[in-house]
Amino acid sequence: MEEDGIVEEESARMDRVGDRLRAAREAKGLELEQVAAETRIPQRHLESIEAGDFASLPSRTYAIGFSRTYARTLDLDEREVLDQVRAELAEHQGNVDATPAKFEPGDPARVPGRGLAWFAVFAAILLMGGIYAFYRSYFAPGLGPAPLQDPEEQFAAADNPQASEPAPEAQPTGGPVVFTSEMDETWVKFYDASGERLYEAQMNAGDTYTVPADAEGPQIWTGRPYALAITIGGRPVPKLSEEDEVVRDVPVTAEALLARPSPQDRAADAPSEPAAGAATPAT
Repeated sequence: MEEDGIVEEESARMDRVGDRLRAAREAKGLELEQVAAETRIPQRHLESIEAGDFASLPSRTYAIGFSRTYARTLDLDEREVLDQVRAELAEHQGNVDATPAKFEPGDPARVPGRGLAWFAVFAAILLMGGIYAFYRSYFAPGLGPAPLQDPEEQFAAADNPQASEPAPEAQPTGGPVVFTSEMDETWVKFYDASGERLYEAQMNAGDTYTVPADAEGPQIWTGRPYALAITIGGRPVPKLSEEDEVVRDVPVTAEALLARPSPQDRAADAPSEPAAGAATPAT
């Protein structure tokens, strides 16, 4: 008879929800520390649940919430576990709610993360700032910063758009003529009106040559006119050509370079190519 009583007591004890949770945890090979880390439930509360000591939990709500999360982690039937928890709570009614409640994280799915909380604070600050700016501009539009330009000047500029246009950049009138190579291995030859060579070299990128001011009718010969930048008195002027072509006997005095038409004018004056198949005049 005594042995039967012991067996019945053990069977009743194994029917408790805490023993059932502990058996499932041990079957999965999990330690309480692992379950606490995964569920974010304090380990002491997990120990209380397994011991059936629900009175040591903050309140009935926490007992149910912690048990649900524990059962879910162990892949147990949440509804069946909660029914057991409620039945055991009913047996010890008054012990659980007698302890003053304090906040501790229960179900991780119901507790907002710290990042979400900070985001909500930041969004609230932005919202309050937007509302303040709207009402300030709506009810007191004259309190904003003063215009940088006098209103009369603004209307005058609107009536006369040409007055607001920037003045064209001053064109060079004279000074040293400097050629600068923008590419490596740019062959160039400078010579005077009599054909005497002034300078001949394979210029690399960054190399420069200043046309002598006392040279008589200086001219240039190169196969890369597009690679030579030209300045007169420190001010840039259009290149001799933007095409891959050989230029020869081109005057390079300041007066001659300034008298050259711009690339846009040369393109406009260039004759259009005859259509394919059109007959060319006989020579």
